Amino acid sequence: MDESHRGKAAEEGDSGPHSRAPGAAKKRDSSPDSEASPGSETEREAKKKRISPGEEMELAQLARPEMRGAGDDHQDEFTPKSPISMPYIPDELKDPTAYPATLAAFEEAEVKYNAKLRRRYRLFSLPREPEVAPSCLVHQRHLLPIREPAKKAVLRAAKSIVRLSSSVDGKPLASCCGLWIDWEKESKTGIVLTTAHLIRSKHPTQNHWEGTDEYNTKSNVIVHLLDGTTADAHYLYHQEHYDLAFFKVRVVEQVELPLFSDSVHCGQDVFRLGRDDHMNLRITHGRVEDRNPVIYERHHYMYFLHQKNDCLSHQKKDNYISHEKNDECDDDGGSVIDLDGKVSGLVNKNLENSFVPSCILDKCVDLWRKFRCCIPRLHLGMKFSSIKFLDPIQIENMWRMYKIEDGLIVKEVSKESHAEKLGICIGDIIERFNGERVSTTVELENMLLDRCRDHLDQGGQLNEKIDVSIQVFHAEERLRRNISLIVDVSDGGEVVKRSKHLLF
Repeated sequence: MDESHRGKAAEEGDSGPHSRAPGAAKKRDSSPDSEASPGSETEREAKKKRISPGEEMELAQLARPEMRGAGDDHQDEFTPKSPISMPYIPDELKDPTAYPATLAAFEEAEVKYNAKLRRRYRLFSLPREPEVAPSCLVHQRHLLPIREPAKKAVLRAAKSIVRLSSSVDGKPLASCCGLWIDWEKESKTGIVLTTAHLIRSKHPTQNHWEGTDEYNTKSNVIVHLLDGTTADAHYLYHQEHYDLAFFKVRVVEQVELPLFSDSVHCGQDVFRLGRDDHMNLRITHGRVEDRNPVIYERHHYMYFLHQKNDCLSHQKKDNYISHEKNDECDDDGGSVIDLDGKVSGLVNKNLENSFVPSCILDKCVDLWRKFRCCIPRLHLGMKFSSIKFLDPIQIENMWRMYKIEDGLIVKEVSKESHAEKLGICIGDIIERFNGERVSTTVELENMLLDRCRDHLDQGGQLNEKIDVSIQVFHAEERLRRNISLIVDVSDGGEVVKRSKHLLF
């Protein structure tokens, strides 16, 4: 076939009723007449001897686009398409009265050209704008020094992030993101870790210490997979204090598992990742903030500090904000990652931009794996704030007058708790836990989890009472004591009841 006929055939195949899908291989002519010349028969016989029937089948499978990976070296047979050329005619031929046939042919060619162009622009490699708003890694110039490592980190971590949705009796309940944390080859099942907000059916108050939230473990949960398909998720366990939930999912293909960071520090550059309803990745740059929780928050959180428009394409301000009433990036259950692509925390969003740091998250996952459906925690019956996060002027005054510059300040003591019976009051300072100095509430949470692990390793059970040692500085009496505190081992949400008495 000469070049003129080859070009014509390609053009017909590109626009005719029997045209192939983009990337599909043209069926090879296997007739003897299609060989280069009769003299090449010896070469053909040698080739047949080198390729066995099994190898020939394997090659045929590789030729199918759906069977080839991006890294395969196999080169598929390719027939060049006709070039996409814009039709035109000289201006003098555009007179419809003088040259009606010429103008009609031009208009017909222009329609075909535009149709072919539209078909090409529908390819996945040419995304249409503005389908997805640009991320902060495209236009935010202040991220230029970390842009390249950040892109690699984000793309690596995104492979483990899915989206989940829940419903009860056909009515939508919640949606959030989640992380793969396990996959078994034999059973073809994966485990997704997410926030328990996914199955939370009642949330009457922002005060977590009241223990009034309710969770529907019978909720219908769907996992939205990265390839656009969905799968049913089966409830395994949820931990109410840390607001974590685990689900099992049947998934044939192996999933990408994330790595967890060993440490998270204040001021660290991080990225919050999630997925929207169309599974598009959401990327928000921020920094880690470590501070005292407000009175109604749990003690195990760190915070995501970000610029107001750091997840949008146009940045207007350079000031950082720690929270907004209507935060446009709702990535609950998604991950917070560092510049190595490791998980620094799981977004567990309340009124603040809070997340569970990896030091807590890793311990929780480890406890769940070891003791199956159990993440125990000690209930002390108190709320705290850290001296470390006070104004330096206040810290210096404490040290100058009382030689105290570290520890946890008691903010509230639960009614009828053992701590109350021992005389611990608001304003007292917890300096040591089981002989170790404690500086922040996150440090304390780590100690509580470690003590629970030791308790279960030694044959202890849930819902038992154990003794722990604490060193207390009574602020009013200016007295330091070492006392033995009886605490509960529980995997439920801790309730701290405020003391009240009836006057009349």
